[in-house]
Amino acid sequence: MGLIQAITGAIGGTLADQWKDFFTVPQGLSPTAAVFSAVPQGTNAGRGSNTSGSDGVISNGSKIIVPEGYGLILMQDGAITGFAAEPGGYEWNSEAQDSQSIFAGNGIVSPLITTSFERFKFGGRPGVQQRAYFVTLKELPNNRFGTQSEIYWDDAYMNAQVGAITRGTYTLKISDPILFVKNYLPAKYLEPGQVFDFTDIDNDAASQLFNEVVGSLAPAFSMYTNDPSKGNRITKIQQDSIGFAQSLSAAVEQNYGWSTGRGLTIVSTAIISIEYDENTRELLRNVQRADALSGARGNSNLQASVAAGFESAGENSGGAGLVGMGMAAGATGLGGLQQPVPGVGGGGYAQQVPAQQQPYGQPPADQPQAPAPVQDAEDPVAKLAKFKEMLDAGLISEDDYNAAKAKALGL
Repeated sequence: MGLIQAITGAIGGTLADQWKDFFTVPQGLSPTAAVFSAVPQGTNAGRGSNTSGSDGVISNGSKIIVPEGYGLILMQDGAITGFAAEPGGYEWNSEAQDSQSIFAGNGIVSPLITTSFERFKFGGRPGVQQRAYFVTLKELPNNRFGTQSEIYWDDAYMNAQVGAITRGTYTLKISDPILFVKNYLPAKYLEPGQVFDFTDIDNDAASQLFNEVVGSLAPAFSMYTNDPSKGNRITKIQQDSIGFAQSLSAAVEQNYGWSTGRGLTIVSTAIISIEYDENTRELLRNVQRADALSGARGNSNLQASVAAGFESAGENSGGAGLVGMGMAAGATGLGGLQQPVPGVGGGGYAQQVPAQQQPYGQPPADQPQAPAPVQDAEDPVAKLAKFKEMLDAGLISEDDYNAAKAKALGL
């Protein structure tokens, strides 16, 4: 008991004119400030009849303004006596029968705060003097993370262990302010004039959170890249700030209980850089080559590879061979350049020229022609050409073709 909701809705100049002295959020706060004492404001410079000389101490009749995006926590002897997350104007009066202890607001804040308040609330009747603190309910930006050496995780897509050095930032939100104040906030930040800032380098509690985030990066990368429902890859992490933030938040929750034990949640991330080690870079190059040879794009690349092989063969055998090959291609198309010839061992291929175009001095069309030299069995271009024709003829499946293609290219 103790809080009376005097005015709801937007807080503007009218309320400030109506209340000559009141407590509210300090001016000039850093955007990363998380917890701080309420300060008196008004025409009497905080020395009206309803205020005390000490910062953050209120008494019966004190007026309090709760701006949008902040939660008010009232404490007595280290125990919580009241909480308000609904923006508006309040009056503290421990004797008023219509006063309440908690105004949790709507949405997800309400059930969380109600549960925490029941766990930590003051057991008796609150006294006439209370300490008032504000907790930021907005996203707190510019929380940094980074690794000095490679972190490693098992990547299911590449079927190998991969490693990288990474750095970036994340936004943090106090999802349960009562839980955060009671379970994690150091006692020195409940003194007048103190401000708990997650980005303060001298804040040991914030430094601990930084170390826990760094320690959770490897499992977070693993969660993200190995999620079969998303089909994610490590190359997509920098593009998916929310998706990776969910993985990082799940990792710190699993390892350190941020949400259930401290009332903290990671909302979004911004990965500034990822530097993969040499083995991972080589694996990525292989994956890119495999992707380039899959599907319709793979057929185009295969045709280009076959054409490049023909051109190389023409250059090696001299201009006549290349011209002959070009004449045959012009007459019969690419598919007519190589056709299976009965009787040629090992499924050899020979160049065919239609009988009506036999050059002068050549044997009749019905006379068997000498088979062209069989291409080297180890030539990947020849292998791929054979496998492609078998696929087009329905002799093998797409999976068989992809497996043979990967083997031929050494992927």
